[in-house]
Amino acid sequence: MTTKRAIRSELLAARRRLTPELLKETDAAFADRAARLEELSGAATVAAYVSVGSEPGTRALLEALRARGVRVLLPVLMADDDLDWGEYRGAEHLVAAGRGLLEPDGPRLGPDAVLAAGAVLLPGLAVDGRGLRLGRGGGSYDRVLARLAAHGAHPALVVLLYANEVVARVPEEPHDHPVQAVVTPEGVRRFTASA
Repeated sequence: MTTKRAIRSELLAARRRLTPELLKETDAAFADRAARLEELSGAATVAAYVSVGSEPGTRALLEALRARGVRVLLPVLMADDDLDWGEYRGAEHLVAAGRGLLEPDGPRLGPDAVLAAGAVLLPGLAVDGRGLRLGRGGGSYDRVLARLAAHGAHPALVVLLYANEVVARVPEEPHDHPVQAVVTPEGVRRFTASA
């Protein structure tokens, strides 16, 4: 855990150094590359999230998916750190929530709503050559991934990261699930089970 904490601290510090100009530039690149990703554009329903601060930008991507008729589900953090879901109906329907997050203002669909997703866009801080993702450490998405596995759901798992966040190796725990692809402003990298 100490190693994970140190890696997270280093990566978050690097994100804090990103300039507003670079963030704006990379937001467009993330949207362009991710919107063309078959796993996201080909899914009828995508579970995603609203980027905040210096996270890799998702806002333009959310709009692009919605414009194509993709149903986009956004997380709603519950008191126990599990995730409920609501439908994305546009930026004007986002409200401030705890921990500086934004969530949809519409009806709550329940934690199992994610089971309908053909793809899940996961937040993260790093991914390694095996496709293993390092999250922020709250465990919310570990619960989502466990829920998907328990119900036999196999959506495509995709993470958006900056190029320096694709690393040689992240610490692994038994509950970790690999992603199928990482999108950076520079391109897409796919992972296979044997990677």
